[in-house]
Amino acid sequence: MAEAYIVEAVRTPVGRRGGGLGGVHPADLGAHVLKALVARSGIDPAAVEDVVFGCLDAVGPQAGDIARTSWLAAGLPEEVPGVTVDRQCGSSQQAVHFAAQGVLSGTQDLVVAGGVQNMTQIPIAFASRRAAEPLGLTEGPFAGSEGWRARYGGQPVNQFHGAELIAAEWGISRRDQEEFALRSHRRALRAIDEGRFERETVPLGDATVDEGPRRDTSLEKMAGLRPVVEGGTVTAACSSQVSDGAAAMLLASERALREHGLTPRARVHHLSVRGEDPVRMLTAPIPATAYALERTGMPIDGIDLVEINEAFAPVVLAWLKETGADPDRVNVNGGAIALGHPLGATGVRLMTTLLHELERSGGRFGLQTMCEGGGQANVTIVERL
Repeated sequence: MAEAYIVEAVRTPVGRRGGGLGGVHPADLGAHVLKALVARSGIDPAAVEDVVFGCLDAVGPQAGDIARTSWLAAGLPEEVPGVTVDRQCGSSQQAVHFAAQGVLSGTQDLVVAGGVQNMTQIPIAFASRRAAEPLGLTEGPFAGSEGWRARYGGQPVNQFHGAELIAAEWGISRRDQEEFALRSHRRALRAIDEGRFERETVPLGDATVDEGPRRDTSLEKMAGLRPVVEGGTVTAACSSQVSDGAAAMLLASERALREHGLTPRARVHHLSVRGEDPVRMLTAPIPATAYALERTGMPIDGIDLVEINEAFAPVVLAWLKETGADPDRVNVNGGAIALGHPLGATGVRLMTTLLHELERSGGRFGLQTMCEGGGQANVTIVERL
């Protein structure tokens, strides 16, 4: 049976909005991790068969197939192609899936997967707003669809509404969310102070460490914030941060390992993606995780570490309630509430951190999942070698 191996994985520090990476062209952000990936793995870059990147809001400096332009901006061989994918927040995790599937199918031997996003320059949903304005559209991508209206009515479709629905359905209080958010910051700061991220990050310019974690945050400060939705429980403190960053990893077949003298660090054990209610939007990691565990025959306590994207605190707290996972194995180095969420890069950022933490802690299996627009979720299980 064919296998897909992870050989190397790197990322930039995650920059805050307007921070150390805010002025860097997205192609140069992507180029930075690609150059580091080639240097660290020691591969001949001409042997790479494709570069698959995740990126949302592909307009302006992020347009024109950012996977391809990042590779070229890195000064790497012109004969290597690139393709950019959009599965919303899971775009670069999907890039890993596509890359691994190419290897597993036997049609490719060396593929780069990654992602990039500069949210300082291109704010979230910028592309859809700019495209809609000349047409006089103001209600988002679903406006005018008779099929959508017949199926889902006039319910609001946005992530903040979805987070509030989850908090209400699973009985997650504002205090629960704030305590979780504070824990995310504390875990991230501990990881930074202990140097846990040093091996996986490649500093760029003024961005030498992750810029999001706040040493001065507290439950008292969080309590003073207004909810994002009037009358709701979710505040900015319990939400992922707007961020800039890039990440990349190299996947290889057994033949590529032999021919290029590469040492695998992990094996792709499972990959899948599932969908759920697009109005509630953010709950798909729950059925997606159940599906992955059923397909693999693994119990949740057979997973040593979990990375689930902290889009909003209720997403992770509801997932914990439904899966029964040990919170001490989940997001042990903090998550997007503290570290940030550079949309198209987050999937590979999470997997890069997961791989390095499995190696540091001696764990064997790691599971990654994240909520995505449209009510979707990818799940990847990797086995450290």
